Amino acid sequence: MRFFALVFLFCVALVVPALAQKIGIELGKSPLPINQYYTISIKLQDQPLKEYTPFPEIEGFKKSNRYSSTKTIITGGKTTTVLTVVQNYAALEEGEYAVRPFSMKVNGQMVQSQGMAIKVTPMQANAPQALNLPNLILENDDAPPVEDEPEFIDKEDNAFMTIYTNKKEVFVGEGVNVVLYFYLAEADQPLLDFHDFANQLSGILKQMKQPHTWEETFDYTEITPENVVVQGEPYLRFKLYEAVLFPLNLEPLHFPQLKLQMIKYKVAKNPSLLTQDRQEGYKMFYSRERVIPVKELPPHPLRDVVPVGDYRLRESLSKKNIAVNKSFTYLFEVEGEGNLAAIMPPVPEVPPGLEFYPPNVRQDITKRAGRVVGSKSFAYAVLPRQPGHYDMRGTLHWVYFNPTTAAYDTLRPSLRVQVTGRSANSNGVALTRDLGSFYNIIENEDNTLVNMHLLDEIKRYTNMILLVLLAVSAFVFLKK
Repeated sequence: MRFFALVFLFCVALVVPALAQKIGIELGKSPLPINQYYTISIKLQDQPLKEYTPFPEIEGFKKSNRYSSTKTIITGGKTTTVLTVVQNYAALEEGEYAVRPFSMKVNGQMVQSQGMAIKVTPMQANAPQALNLPNLILENDDAPPVEDEPEFIDKEDNAFMTIYTNKKEVFVGEGVNVVLYFYLAEADQPLLDFHDFANQLSGILKQMKQPHTWEETFDYTEITPENVVVQGEPYLRFKLYEAVLFPLNLEPLHFPQLKLQMIKYKVAKNPSLLTQDRQEGYKMFYSRERVIPVKELPPHPLRDVVPVGDYRLRESLSKKNIAVNKSFTYLFEVEGEGNLAAIMPPVPEVPPGLEFYPPNVRQDITKRAGRVVGSKSFAYAVLPRQPGHYDMRGTLHWVYFNPTTAAYDTLRPSLRVQVTGRSANSNGVALTRDLGSFYNIIENEDNTLVNMHLLDEIKRYTNMILLVLLAVSAFVFLKK
């Protein structure tokens, strides 16, 4: 009995580490040029990201932007999803640094990293992209006036909230980047502060939702300011929300006027160490209403089902020369920018002599810099039955609409496979149109009836015995 108890405990010990391995931390590479980011990543398998503690600070580096990517793999009907959250770090100067051992709490689970040494080398010739700033939008201050007190002054602040979109109109199915920013002049930081931010942001995000779109949101559980320049003046920019929206019909994207209440301080007219130097009040900031029209796709037989995006084809064959009745794999991979979740596998037009089986699907999505890019691949298992040359171009094709050119396009394969050997008919395979050899040997075959459910009965009794042994083992373990 003790033996079965030990077996039970051993199985539990194997399962617990397997669960823990679904969350991990991955460190970047070293050495790296000073003009490239060092990264620390969180990887989660088959689970959403609910919460996590802030990424660590690294001496000699400054935290920069953060992005996430999702990888989906479907093999044999089993789906595996890997979510990666990447924090970028910018090196301040060349030299040798160290990431000290640290731990992070992700979805309630502590994950540890041993750290590493980092060597920052001289710059490489890669010029950074220019910053794309939205137009300034002045806020309407409708907050109720606060009674002025003689010893405090209400100073003017330079802050505003704005909804930024990278396109003024889109086609059905075309992605548009939507960002909600709050800008605050660096010099006015002492004048403003966030108030009841979590509850206000929850209400704002509900107003930002578009029920008739497919939404790919960016992960921003920790809102940190970015240093930007607006009209020659330094500002702090807070990114409150970002997503890429793909409209599913012709209904326009409508973003109503949003409001955010901030704490606004009045400063003392004559500050001193013995008196209060500022007085707390409130001020309401408003964004401007935005409407994005949605255009219908040009006439086409597949207009209602065709994917929309900027795509290209990558293909490969596991073998270009194969024998009859030996399977091979053909990979049809679509990569580019668009709503990859809406891409369905192309249906093969199977020529005589080939058999196609349902593909294994793999999807990789990266959300970065306001874009949703990645790839979706379909791996078809193919079984040749007849010798000959087979062009994949005539077997598969995939139609999509490119919003950049405003035209339909088709991805067509260019690979071909050569099948050698004799056809399946010459190998003695019994076909419906050639049953002579099958009936010639039927007289010599054994006609004893076999119970088709014998294997099921053996499995049933085996499972019952295992359940009894497991129950007895658990009872002995609890008793001891």
